[in-house]
Amino acid sequence: MKSEHHGRLPLHGASWDDLKAELAAMRRDDQDWKHGRVPALTYFLDEATLEVQGAAYKLFSGEPVGFKSTALMLDDIFAMSLPLFHSPKSAGATFTTGGTESVFLAIKTAKMQARALRPKGGGPFNIVAPVTAHPCLNKAAEIMDIEVRRVAIDGEYRCDVAALEAAIDDNTIMIYVSAPCYPYGVFDPIASIGELAQRRGVWLHIDACWGGFLSPFAEKLGYAIPAWDFQVPGVTSISADLHKFGYAAKGASLVVYRDAAVQQYERFEFSDWPRGTYTSPSFLGTKPAGAIASAWAVMRFLGEEGYLRATRETMQAVTEIMQGIDGIPGLKCLEPNGESAIVVYVSVDPAVDIMAVADRLQERGWFRGRMRSPLGIHQGVNPAHLSAVGDYLRDVREATEFVRQHGVKGEFDEHTYELKR
Repeated sequence: MKSEHHGRLPLHGASWDDLKAELAAMRRDDQDWKHGRVPALTYFLDEATLEVQGAAYKLFSGEPVGFKSTALMLDDIFAMSLPLFHSPKSAGATFTTGGTESVFLAIKTAKMQARALRPKGGGPFNIVAPVTAHPCLNKAAEIMDIEVRRVAIDGEYRCDVAALEAAIDDNTIMIYVSAPCYPYGVFDPIASIGELAQRRGVWLHIDACWGGFLSPFAEKLGYAIPAWDFQVPGVTSISADLHKFGYAAKGASLVVYRDAAVQQYERFEFSDWPRGTYTSPSFLGTKPAGAIASAWAVMRFLGEEGYLRATRETMQAVTEIMQGIDGIPGLKCLEPNGESAIVVYVSVDPAVDIMAVADRLQERGWFRGRMRSPLGIHQGVNPAHLSAVGDYLRDVREATEFVRQHGVKGEFDEHTYELKR
């Protein structure tokens, strides 16, 4: 639906009561993300956490970053976050608006360091990564005129280390791998890649935007989480999103560096204009103070106990979904799995078109992510899914039988990573 004022500025201002009613009407057909109907994009724990998230954001929604209060909150956020990644005392961090900006800054910092330290500046630069690396890598590299070399994955959907090494040359400024990768939910072999990065003298970035605030707590709960953070020698930087499993309001992420000294290459400084020196550590000039306040408040509100509870519910939902899907004739979850909160399942019955199953689920109100290779259904999991597992599996079973009995065919939709406008 469109607002009745769509396309023009109203002559007279409206009351907040009228605007609130109009906003409620506009969101009436939105996805039911609080009850597990959306596989990713939203990360809902409970109403109490959501209230803290929003109330803290509102308190600082009109304030700029740079006041003493935001500096204090950032110090606290870094102090609470960095130990989760086994960061050394030398580590430094920057608060960003999301995983894309965190990745952008890591790449920018690596490039500026290479330009400063390599003979005659080096270049043209390249980054090597598996094909499963998030597209934001290419977005950032395109802006900075850096070549991205994507290499093959192995039979477990992890980066092929030999292929990765073969792609490295004298102009490689970064190895980029995931913990976990978003397509399959598995970790690249970061321990082996750390050895490679050290041997070749190359910056190693870990994209933990999905799992950064999930994996540390899953490991404490006894889940088998592969080595992925600064415990691995050779890891240079990590990106981790607070607005995912940190349950902060959206625009909140961190980029963390093993050695804060490299942040001299992250910082932008400019003086050649009349106003004076302009300095910014991140891509944005004006940062959203509300997102910082929200992240600070949610972390303090939940504490370790709250994050362990959220992770326990998430991973229990993952287990129940995988067991349930594998119990439906004709469907199978990709393996390995259970390393993070991502499940992918495919059809193993020629009579069951998995895209038609996705279509049928969509008709029943389950927004579905879809995989191209192999054709499958992609399910990101958060605590909101635990109470919905039974309903979901019932509808998957019904959809599978419907497609089998009626010979329904579906088509892969390229644009299910994000909700369409």
